[in-house]
Amino acid sequence: MIRTMMVRNLVAVAAITLSAVSLSGCDYWPPALQAQVEQLRAELQTVIAEKAQLENQVASFSKVRDDLQAQVDDLTKANRDKSAMIGNLQDNLAAAQERLAKSVKVAMPKPGAAKPSAKVARKAPAKKKAATKATR
Repeated sequence: MIRTMMVRNLVAVAAITLSAVSLSGCDYWPPALQAQVEQLRAELQTVIAEKAQLENQVASFSKVRDDLQAQVDDLTKANRDKSAMIGNLQDNLAAAQERLAKSVKVAMPKPGAAKPSAKVARKAPAKKKAATKATR
């Protein structure tokens, strides 16, 4: 009886010990596992740094893209303005050419009209004397 009681107490203590160990976890990690965990932590830090660098590059590229888009918009507006100006100038030129053609038709003598008999004397170009400089 004493023996059975000791066995029961021993089983109870063993059960309590196993329960305590299973609930608290094991604090022993093999060195290979610890090295692997440290390597994964180092890789994680490297990846986080690379991610931050790439996010900075993306922000920089976005700013450059926005600046270039603003320039494209400005140049597109200037192009539209210049095209309108060119169209207006072409219309003005066509109207001026029409007015010129009409005025030339009005000013041209009729083929049956007499030509003026007086000839216009042409002036001879005046010769200029070259100024000479005395250099001594």
